[in-house]
Amino acid sequence: MGIFDSFRKEEVAGTKVLVGQLGTGQGTKFYEELKADLRVYKRFYPAASSATFTTVAELRGAAAHQYDVLHLFCDVGAGGVISDASGDRITGTELLKAALDSGVKLLWIGNDNSQEAYDAGFKTKGLKINVVLTLRRLGSNTSLFLDSLLAKMQAGETLAKAWSVASQPEGKSVQPDVPHTISALGRGSVILR
Repeated sequence: MGIFDSFRKEEVAGTKVLVGQLGTGQGTKFYEELKADLRVYKRFYPAASSATFTTVAELRGAAAHQYDVLHLFCDVGAGGVISDASGDRITGTELLKAALDSGVKLLWIGNDNSQEAYDAGFKTKGLKINVVLTLRRLGSNTSLFLDSLLAKMQAGETLAKAWSVASQPEGKSVQPDVPHTISALGRGSVILR
């Protein structure tokens, strides 16, 4: 990788988006959040789709379908493990690697989980993938933030630049409307169109 590669934009036309949730015995507890975020994605990517997974195997399968964006709702337990009702498990890092292997550019966990769970299970170091892990969604603010982020990319900003501007609005020293997240922009030069 040359010194100028970090300045090169990677534009993705016809971005493929999947918004999904893993039901782990509680049914579809993230239905409202999924619906709200899917509505935002559809505004920018009309072919965005949604799915409800009942098993970790289905989740793994979805990660392998070469989506550009994988926006998931799932509980991340102790040790950073995602599990289904049968006890089948996948660590956050395994999910990241499966997504990366299939070409996912952005993996976003859209519901609240603890920082300890994320720190234990989602190891992003050295992975060329953008990852957003939600700590506190702040109600509908995440959908508003997502809308702002996607609008900036539609206007030609890279994900890294759009993230920086959307998460730190000009003229505001405090951002009460920005969801609390952990982000790792391992592929920040991407533009999702």
